Formats: sequence, structure tokens, C-alpha cells
Amino acid sequence: MAAQAGAAMPDAMGGTPALIRSLHEPACYDHAAGPVRLIETHISWILLTGEFAYKIKKPLDLGFLDFSSLEKRLHACCDEVRLNRRLAPDIYLDVVPINGTFAAPRIHGAGETIEYAVKMRQFPADATLDRLAAAGGLSAQHVDAIAAVLARFHLTGCAHAAVDSPWGSPEAIRQPVVQNFAQIAPRLDDPSDRARLDLLQRWSEAEHARLAPLMAARRRDGFVRECHGDLHLGNLAWVDDRLLVFDCIEFNPGLRWIDIQSEIAFCYMDLLQRGHADWAWRFLNRWLELTGDYAGIALLRYYAVYRALVRAKVAAIRTAQTGGPAREAALAEVRALLDLATALTRPLPRRLDITHGLSGSGKTTVTQRLMQAPGAIRLRSDVERKRLAGLDALARSGSGVGQDLYAADATRRTYDHLARLAGGLLDAGWPAIVDATCTQRWQRDLLRETARLHHAEFRILDFPVPVSTLRARIVERSRSGNDASEADLAVLQHQLDSEEPLAADEQDQIVNVDA
Repeated sequence: MAAQAGAAMPDAMGGTPALIRSLHEPACYDHAAGPVRLIETHISWILLTGEFAYKIKKPLDLGFLDFSSLEKRLHACCDEVRLNRRLAPDIYLDVVPINGTFAAPRIHGAGETIEYAVKMRQFPADATLDRLAAAGGLSAQHVDAIAAVLARFHLTGCAHAAVDSPWGSPEAIRQPVVQNFAQIAPRLDDPSDRARLDLLQRWSEAEHARLAPLMAARRRDGFVRECHGDLHLGNLAWVDDRLLVFDCIEFNPGLRWIDIQSEIAFCYMDLLQRGHADWAWRFLNRWLELTGDYAGIALLRYYAVYRALVRAKVAAIRTAQTGGPAREAALAEVRALLDLATALTRPLPRRLDITHGLSGSGKTTVTQRLMQAPGAIRLRSDVERKRLAGLDALARSGSGVGQDLYAADATRRTYDHLARLAGGLLDAGWPAIVDATCTQRWQRDLLRETARLHHAEFRILDFPVPVSTLRARIVERSRSGNDASEADLAVLQHQLDSEEPLAADEQDQIVNVDA
């Protein structure tokens, strides 16, 4: 390697490095380039040339990353391409040398290699979901796509940590949490800001001690994987009518070899910060439904607070790098994130709602709205029944009425499973909704007892719908083939013949739903 290790790029006018200024000249590139534009982050410069973008790492050592030498930047560039190709193979193209001099650089040129860049296929800057959200364009389609892509990635697309690896242990999880507080605190001058940070630190320490056994069990059971690591809306884009996930963490393996619950906590927190609590709940529910990782939800609040403080740390670093209005804006962001982190530490109402209604009565449609606002974790019997049988949610089991997956013993197993999951959610401090027919008294009693044992409010959401409407909905749903329910008209008739209506002693728990 011709360039001297650790050689810093010299500064030019306005503090912008000379190399970055020189690379604004289209002749520096080995392809046609239009007017070159610059995007700067706290750790990188990104040069947009039209068809391609070039990402150059700043020569920094921030503790949680070290780009201080040319060799280290090359290594990070190679890792960035390798890791991002898992989710964006068409975007991350290569690592390219920059040759020549700082005043006259050339991509893939002759002479000394003075720097390296990640070469990417450029996509529209306004395609990122943070910009889409700011413009009011974020939709259920986008949120569901995020959940689906991530669920597939977490289940099959990322490596599991080896049992003897250092990643994912309780102590490894604790280190970046502690580092956040250490790096934020010196940048806060206001005593009230410091006091709030101190409260968050004490809460995080107590939660870590309480959750450490679960963290260790999750690591042992394979939930620590080589994830994206920086999953927020700014690193998601909608390009060619599909989701693009880019810019994963390459610079610190400890920040990407993480529990998958830590991964989704960032996106969940990000949606909350942007004022999209309904989308945050929808995203969380869809991911949980696809992965079945309800047991890990006990960690989500801890990780969401950590993720809010990661962002607060980045904003705090900016307060030291800027002045004037830019510094005030960064400080305001720090304070807003401290507010969010504080809110995330507060427990939610302990509540268990169950549905009561025949197939086609609108239970799933209504509970979709309820799980988004006021917010809850929904458990669907149609999905969990198939999960217990090792089937995908949309798979057809071929079971007859009262047979196989719908036999009495299988139904008992499904409801016992729903009760266990609901109890775990309540213990972890999350309100729950069980979306099931609950036409038999024993089913309702089982879930009522679950609420009692876990000290939760209990409600029965009743869906009285005319039989003619039920029949029409079931026929239409069967035609679409995009729902987990396998109920047909024969199943509906069986439910009509065998249902046990709500009794007098259940009336005070009933909420009638107009579906």
C-alpha cells in the first residue's frame, strides 16, 4: 500500500478536506459524471456523481469506531460492501482506490493510493423513508414491507453468533449502553439535562441486571445474529416499488452482532420519534407475527431506550462539531430524545383483550386498528395454530372441519399456547390482544384466568354480525387467498351449531364492537 498509514487528509478552505473538494471535479471519475454533490455525515463523506455514489470514511477515532489509518478505512470499506450486499446486492458494487494526490485525485487512477471509497449505485435522495415520512407519504405498505424484509433477513439471511463468540453476552450488551452515557454526559451543560440522563442511566443499570439471565439465554438459543445494526428510516428507501435496506454497521462488529430484538428496537423507536406511534405498533406486530419471537419482547423496552440514546449521542457529538443555529438544533434533538427515552421507560397499561365472534365477523380488521392505537401486541389464533404445526401463516393445511389442525386436541393446544404467550407479554409490560373466535366458554375462561394471574384488566370484544354478512365475507376472503384463516362456509356452519353464547356472568366484561 503506497499511502502512509494513518496519514490524515489535509484541510482546505472552510475545514472541508482538500480531497473531498477536489473530487467535486467530474474529470476525477472513470465514468461520465454530472455536477458532483456532497452529503456529509458525522463519520463519512458521500459524493453523488449521477449514476454512482462514492462513500469515503472520515479519518476519525471515536471509540466506538476507528477509521484513523488508511488500512483501517480499507478494511471498513470491504466489510461495508460484504455486509450490505446481503440486503442490497444491486447497490453496493465495489471498493475502489483513489490515486494521485489530494489536489489531483483520480478514481482507479495511476500513482499512489491515497484513499479508498465504497462505490454504490446511486438512487434518488428523496426515496429514503425518513424523507417520505416527513412529507406525509409513509404508508402501511411501506411499514409492512420493512417488517417482512427484516423478518426474512433475521430468520434466514444473517449468520448466528458462535457459542464461543464474544458477542451478545450480558456484558457485551452493557458496554455500548455504558458508553452512550459516558459520551453524552460531558456534552450536556444544563443541570436538568444531566439529571434526566442520570435517571436514565440508573434505570438502564437496573433493567440490565434484571434482564441479564434472559440476555444470556437468548445468546445461547441463537437469537444473537450478524444483523444490520443501524436500522432507522434514514437507512431505508423505496426504490422501484420495493424496499431497499442499506448502510448497515461495518465499523464495529459488537454493534451488529446483536439480539434481533435490539435490531427492531431501533426502527420501532425511530417511528415513535417521528410521531408515527401507529406505524411503530404495526411494524412491531407484523415482525412478531412473522418471526414468532414473542418471548424476546421482554427486552424490547430496554433496547428501545438504548437506541434512543444512541441517537442522542450522535446529536450530542454534533453539538461539539457545529455552532450557532445548527448547534441549537442538535441540542434540541438531544433533549427530545431524552424525553422519548424517559417515556419508553414507563410501563404501559396491563390489559388483555380477547375477541368473541364467528369467522368473517371482522375481528382481525378491527384488532389491526386497536393494536395500532392505542397500541398492543396481537396474537392471532389462525397464525399460531399453523406455527405450532410448522406451517407458514398463508399455507393451506387441508384440514377438514374438526379434524387435524382443527381437532379438539389441536384447538386445546392452540389456546393453551395463546394463553402462555399472552401471559408472557403481560409480564413483560405489554398490553395484549388475542384474536380468536373464543366461541367456547372454556376458551374464554382460560384467557380470563390468564389475565387474573398476571394482574391485567380483561375485556371481551364481542362481534355480533348477521350470518348473511358472515357468509358473504368468507366467500370473498377465500377468493383473495391472502389471509391466514382457512375458514370456509362449512367451518362457519360448524361454529354456528356448536358455539356457546356469552353468559350472564360475562356481561360486565363485554365491549360490543360494530364491525
